[in-house]
Parts: sequence; C-alpha cells; structure tokens
Amino acid sequence: MTTPTKVPTGAPTETASTAEGRIGDSPLRPDGVLKVTGEFAYSSDLWMDDMIWGATLRSPHPHARIVSVDIGAALATPGVCAVLTADDIPGRNAVGLEHDDQPVLAERVVRYQGEPVALVAADHPEIARQAVKKIVVDYQVLPAVTDGRQALDPSAPKVHEHGNLVRHFKIRKGDPAPSAPVVVSLDFEVGMQDQAFLGPESGLAVPAEDGGVDLYVATQWLHVDQRQVCQALGLPPERVRLSLAGVGGAFGGREDLSMHVHACLLALHTGKPVKMVYNREESFFGHVHRHPADLRYEFGAEADGTLVYGKVEIIFDGGAYASSTGAVVANGATMGLGPYRIPHVRVDCYGVYTNNPPCGAMRGFGCVQAAFAHEALMDELADRLGLDRVTIRQRNGMREGDENITGQRIDSAAPVAELLQIVRDMELPPSASEQRDLRDLPGGVANSTHGEGVVRGVGYAVTYKNVGFSEGFDDFSTARVRLEITGGEPVATVHTAAAEVGQGLITVEQQICRTELGVERVVVHPKDTQVGSGGSTSASRQTYVTGGAVKAACEAVRQRVLDRAAATIGVAANTLRLDGAKIVAESGDVVAALADVLGGDAVEETVEWRHRPTQRVDPETGQGDAHVQYAFSAHRAVVDVDVELGLVKVVALDTAQDVGKAINPDAVMGQIQGGSAQGMGLALMEEILVRDGKILNPSFTDYLIPTILDMPPMKIEILEYADPHAPYGLRGVGEPPTISSGPAVAAAIRQASGKALRRVPIRPEHITAS
Repeated sequence: MTTPTKVPTGAPTETASTAEGRIGDSPLRPDGVLKVTGEFAYSSDLWMDDMIWGATLRSPHPHARIVSVDIGAALATPGVCAVLTADDIPGRNAVGLEHDDQPVLAERVVRYQGEPVALVAADHPEIARQAVKKIVVDYQVLPAVTDGRQALDPSAPKVHEHGNLVRHFKIRKGDPAPSAPVVVSLDFEVGMQDQAFLGPESGLAVPAEDGGVDLYVATQWLHVDQRQVCQALGLPPERVRLSLAGVGGAFGGREDLSMHVHACLLALHTGKPVKMVYNREESFFGHVHRHPADLRYEFGAEADGTLVYGKVEIIFDGGAYASSTGAVVANGATMGLGPYRIPHVRVDCYGVYTNNPPCGAMRGFGCVQAAFAHEALMDELADRLGLDRVTIRQRNGMREGDENITGQRIDSAAPVAELLQIVRDMELPPSASEQRDLRDLPGGVANSTHGEGVVRGVGYAVTYKNVGFSEGFDDFSTARVRLEITGGEPVATVHTAAAEVGQGLITVEQQICRTELGVERVVVHPKDTQVGSGGSTSASRQTYVTGGAVKAACEAVRQRVLDRAAATIGVAANTLRLDGAKIVAESGDVVAALADVLGGDAVEETVEWRHRPTQRVDPETGQGDAHVQYAFSAHRAVVDVDVELGLVKVVALDTAQDVGKAINPDAVMGQIQGGSAQGMGLALMEEILVRDGKILNPSFTDYLIPTILDMPPMKIEILEYADPHAPYGLRGVGEPPTISSGPAVAAAIRQASGKALRRVPIRPEHITAS
C-alpha cells in the first residue's frame, strides 16, 4: 500500500484490548468510551493539511434529458481546482451492487431527483458549494413514473430501455386453486423509510505515487466498493486501496456507493487529497432507502383458525436503479407469509424501477414490509373467528422440522409458540391512574389531554428473518490471525475486512480470539482491502460468517502451535492444549511456555470461511433451500391512543428472541433495543414523503425519528437454542426486532382505535378519520 506523505487525521488505528472477555461475556467495547465522550474519529473527521474539498451538482428533476452542461463559470471561480462531468470518467460510467445500471455521473439522462451530474473540487468547502451553483445544465424534462404499480403497466414511461421490471419472484406450492371455509383479505401500504444514520456520507481520497488512490471511507462492504471504484477509474485492485473510516451508523444505507468514486476522480484529477462530506439534506439524496411497498394479501383458514392457503402480491418500488432490489424481492417473497405453516401458497413479488429515489438495503430487508401485512391479516382472521390473537399464531406457528413456503425444512429451533407465550406472560404495565403525569400521556407536555379520550391497546406480532446471503450466493469471509510474543506476553492480531459500523464486531473478534487462543491481549487490525473480503456488514451475518472465519483462523494458528510444541516435547499434539502463555498437557500440567515454543517467530494463518451452501430456487415454483439460517422474534406492544386527536404513546414494547448463543449479551440487548426503535419508528412516524418523484422532507426537522423520550421501557427475554450448523450455535440478532416490533405497535393502535389502519406510518389523521 502506498503510504501518503501525511497520514490523514482521523484515519482508524489499531484497536487493542487487554480486558477479560470471552464468548458469553460482555467486555467493555474498545470504541465505547470514545464514542460517548465525543472523541471517536468518524469519517467526517478525516483531515490532511493539503487536502481540498469536493462537492456534487445534483439533478432537480426526477426524469430529464441532459441537453448541455456549461462548466465555464464554475471553473473560472477563484479557488476551484477542477470541475468534472461524465466525459472525465476514465473507466466505465456504470456501478451497482447487483447490476451495473447506475452511472457515476449522469451522462445523457437523469432518472431521479438528486442524481449526480457534475463534481467540483476547491480549496474551501464553501467555494466548492458556490461553484456547483454556477454550473449551467440545460434539461429537457421527461414524463416520470412515480407509482410502483403504474410502473408495471406496459403504457408507463420506461425508466430504463429494457423496461421497469427489476425482478418477479414467484412461489407456487400445493393446490393451485385452494379453497377454505373462512377467507380474509386486505390491501396494505408501507411508506419509504430512511436509515437515518447520524454520520453523513463522507470520506477522504488520497492520490498515491503509483498512480492509484487510497480511499478512507465509511462503508459496509469494502471489497464490493473497491470493485466498483476500480471499474469506474479503470484501475486494477492493487492500485485502489480502501480503508474503513469511523462509521456513524449504517443499517443498509452504506452498502451502495455515495461519494466514493467522486472523491477518487477529483483526487486523481487534481493530484491532491480530496475530502467530501454530505450535509443532512444531501444525505437524503445520497443513499438508498427502504422500499415503499404495495401489498395485497388473502388467507384461507379452517373454522378453528388453521391456515389452509395464502395468496400474496407485493410490489416493491425500487426507484431509479436496481441496487439490492432483486434480493429484497426474494426476501419479501420467501418470508412474506410469516413464520406459519401454510400448505397451499401463491406469491407474486415484484421489484420495479420508478423515477423515485433509489431504494435498497435497510435493516429487515424485505421482511419488514411483508410483516405489517401478514400480521394485520392474522389479527383480522382471529377476530373473524372469535379466537385469541396469540392463540391463532401459536396454532399455526412453525416448529423445528416444518417446511416453509419454499419447501425448505427448518432444521434448527423455531420456537414461535414459546416466544409468543413469553411475551404474553410478561407483566403488563399498570393501568392508568386518574392523576397522570403529562409526560406519560399521548401528546406529552403539549397538554393536549389529561386522560380524556385516551384508550389503551395491546398488540402482538411474531416474525422471522433469514441470516446471511441466500440463493446460492458465495457467502464467505476472510480472517488473518497472528500469534506472537510481544513484551514477554502473547499477543494475537486479527485482521478482517468486515466493517465495524457500530454493532460491536471488533469486540466479538477479540472475544473469539481470547476464547480460542486463551490470550488476553488482542489487537484488531484496521479494516482494509489488504486482506480478503469480509463480505457486507448486513443480513445479520458478520458474527456468524466473519466470526466463523476468525474462529477457524484461530483454530489453525492453535494447531500449528501445538504441532510445534508436540514436536519439541515428543508427544502427540492432540494431548496438548494452548492456554494463553502456556502449553498444557491432558493432566493439567504445564509442559512448555508459549514463549519457548515460538521463540522470536510468529504464527499466522489466513482462512476463507463459508457457511453451508444455499440454493437457487426454481424460477417457476420458488421451491428450494434459499436460506442458511432463520431467526425468530416476537413483540408485545402496549399503547395509549388519544382517539380524539390521533396521538399515540407507546407505553411498553416487550420482546422475546432466540439468538442461538449470546456471544456478547450486552451487545445483543443493544441490538434488540435499537432494532425495536426502528420498527416502532416506521409504525408511527418515519417516512420520506415523495410527491411526483421529489422528496418533500429531506431533513431531521421534518423526517421524524424516535427519540429517547419516545422509546418505552422494554422487557427483553433471550432464548439460546443453539443452531448446530453455526459457530458457537449463534444466530444473527440485529434484524428480527425491527421486523416484529412495528407490526405489534400497529396492532395495538388498531385495537385501541377500532380502525383497520392499513398503512404505515400511522398518522393522527388516520386514527381520527371517520
């Protein structure tokens, strides 16, 4: 790697820990104190003394032809170093996660409001921003398609030449024309949610002496970023080196590129380090969002509530470019009927292009939207039959050994009934007293009610989510572990490219090393592309897959050490074990010191680890073993609703989740709390408002997210039913709570208000409408 003449301030450094903390413990996070005291260096803190600043010109139109671009006035601005357009891209002007369908800079046409058209580099950020305003673009506005269902109409404007369909996923199982004595149906709509991470898109590109570039950036997937940057720059991977900068949250929104290629283009063009930082408004245009969805559901059941069939149509609005829409469609389809046994199934799930903002990965990945619909319909079925809403779910809930709707057998725990029973049995919050603190009422200190018109509701939801990548994807991670003696004590160094985005992965890597090698001091090497891919920090996969890679690398290192010790001592290696600084025999006697075995040498192993393979499903029936693991969760929400004003106070949001093995119990609790907050946010308030393809609320003033005052107390119960196929028996944790929390809140509001409420987020006017 070419080292810049000046190291960027804020670039990540090695993280070492000497604190006790093995698998099952909750050690102090190495980055924890720094973050809560404001000392942690995020990507927006990166700095080099001679750097310049980049800015982006974006389209004001959802769909338009670019007639001409005049950069003269911008280029003549004092302090401006460069102005670039699509003509200045040396490689392919096409990037994308699954399909290379998105230009780095728009060339002949723009397909959404906010699409990048030109770049400016200047010696001050304000000069760069003002110069952007001087670029004159002549647009010919074109008809736009801004409705997902309309996009499927053959007469709709085409977003891309090949049409508006990204993917159609079909599932056909059982009787193609089933019937049942009881039939319920509904249409449901889910709005566009933002990941709302606090750290804006930002990074620093540094030109290197070899003609390449070093990019320090906040991201979720270093190697896929590298592939796309190389493609756009026309450079080989060895000349495009990426390092992870401090990440201020992700939740799927950093899987796609933002300023990555733009900063590199400007750095290579000017020969200077270039920093780019989006403000909050630009961030709303600079990353993908959760897909809005239009859902139509029908369930048929016996008179006792046993499900007979499910029919589903889901349309995901993917916006202007594909991103990960194809995979979202697969998830929405394969888990779109919930964790229930249903013998006869017909699912049609579509992902479509529109001229709305691009949508892609967000926590829950296709399952969130479906869960709102299938859980609402389960409530309706229970009410139609006069059954208890928990009991009907337990009656139909999956169990280990059952088949899901793709014909895949659930070969580890599926404790649907138990999770529901746990949350049902949790103590309910006390009933409202006559004298209530305003802060405990809907509307809070706005003093909108003293309790009059307030009705309490209780709602339940249970859902499941796949873990890891699916449908035959080669899902792997690479880990390099080194063991040596430093300063008289054993030190392990672990190097992966798996992104730490705030979830605590670096702590887990240390815990695994301590557990497998017995050492106390573990150094986590900065995350970069100088080691093999760690895959994406998404799909709740990193503790499973990168954890598996670190475990395997540690095992390989340990075996080499024991082989070396055995050869020296003259015993079989399988009679020895490594315990930190000591080699111990079966008898428990210390037979050698690690320092003596290693001398001045280091033992290092690099392992590429894969989970068991998944399968591509049959394209006509959707049958096949699409996923490697499933994780289950249930929520109970208690709400107070002012039915006169439509205001809601979530009083309690209790949950139970099977995590297989809690590698770090405190981190598990944090993931469940945070995921529940995001699910609750979508149920109540979070929505990017888009009208005619234009975002109306690109700010945290108008895009509302739950604060600490909105979050209720949570009772959380963790189950640990080990998955025998996973490292340590663990299951992915981060996404299930986002999926089941929102539908539980929505169910509680429906019960309190008596309204059907077939759209989220639920707004006051929905509750008060006659």
